[in-house]
Amino acid sequence: MTAGAIAGFVGLVPSSTSTGVTSLAQQTRWAGAWTTAAQRATGAAGLSLDPTYFEPNWSEKGFADQTVRQVVRVTAGGTQVRIQLSNQYGGRPLHIASATIARSSAGAAVQSQSMRVLRFDGARTVTIPRGGRASSDAVPLRVRAGEHLTVSMYLSGPTGPATFHYYALATSYRSSGDHASDRQATAFTARSHSWYYLVGVDVRGAGVMSQTVVAFGDSITDGAFSTVDLDNRYPDVLADLLGRGRHAVAVVNEGIFGNRLLNDSRCFGNSALSRFHRDVLDRPEVGTLIVLEGINDIWMSDANGFSCLEPNPTVSAEQMIAAYRALIDGAHRRGIRVIGATLLPYGGFASYSHRGEAVRQVLNSWIRDTHTFDAVIDFDAVVRDPAHPDRMLPTFDSGDHLHPNDRGYEVMAEAAFSVLSRGPQR
Repeated sequence: MTAGAIAGFVGLVPSSTSTGVTSLAQQTRWAGAWTTAAQRATGAAGLSLDPTYFEPNWSEKGFADQTVRQVVRVTAGGTQVRIQLSNQYGGRPLHIASATIARSSAGAAVQSQSMRVLRFDGARTVTIPRGGRASSDAVPLRVRAGEHLTVSMYLSGPTGPATFHYYALATSYRSSGDHASDRQATAFTARSHSWYYLVGVDVRGAGVMSQTVVAFGDSITDGAFSTVDLDNRYPDVLADLLGRGRHAVAVVNEGIFGNRLLNDSRCFGNSALSRFHRDVLDRPEVGTLIVLEGINDIWMSDANGFSCLEPNPTVSAEQMIAAYRALIDGAHRRGIRVIGATLLPYGGFASYSHRGEAVRQVLNSWIRDTHTFDAVIDFDAVVRDPAHPDRMLPTFDSGDHLHPNDRGYEVMAEAAFSVLSRGPQR
């Protein structure tokens, strides 16, 4: 199927016409090229209880007279870029004393000639109120889909606990003092695998796709247990597959490790229902939404002894179906196509139960058979073991029997690409 046909299904229209002429309105339209979902600060007290899943991060202590340098991979190209910053969970105003963006080099180094100073309403500094967000001004920088960009921010005063994204699966760097404009990596001696304050990179310019695919979900969308710094999450691989045609299709990741449909968690973010407006409906130019949420609602109902899971009431299939319907209805009111994804098998996982498996089967049947979603990606079918349908094939299993490995994420992306390639199914 041609890239244009795929773009037609996912609600995307290339900025350039067949004649190569691009209107001014099309050139000034922003598209999301990279995102992550914001979470409240959670550190050693909450997350280090299980080192299999969690490691220390900088969010609880925050920053003071330090530069944080973060590397992200964009899934759309353009000629101008801007960044999105969030202080949603901050306890005080957040002051950014200086910020830059550049093409990434090795580690914390950047490509020297690509360094751009970021401004906010013309100023080199910005103070983001508690609970607020800020967009930088546009800067000229030609970027390609699949390219890595490095964003550096100097935080001169004490920030207090930081709004962040825990499970980045990418290396971030920290230095003492102001090194936001450094081209070299020398000053950046501390490392973390989380992102801080940075929640979006947008692009615009001739040839930019006018709309974006949002992958919305939990740790499986977040890419848990994929290889750090290799961008093997299923949305990354899907973006690569969609980008093989003439026009790249932007795919952005709004997954949160441990996230649930119905209940908030101090460690695993606001529920899908409560963050849906922020992470999907408020995104620029969303055309298609892929929903993969619910397995944590199921198994966490059977887990105890970990405060991050609370509250963890027993959740029924009917309650979860009502939540799916709410997401679908909200997206449809905005003209967004919604693709439902079946829940992956979790047999052998520490909190597996026969009750939970029965709920999963009911949900997957509803997702497949009711045609409530605009289309369905049957992730369950492509990763399960035919001899043991409640389990993942060992070839695709990361080892905990809940999360796929790199190859598992690849076959998920291939399944998603296949659905997009078939066109509308309703």
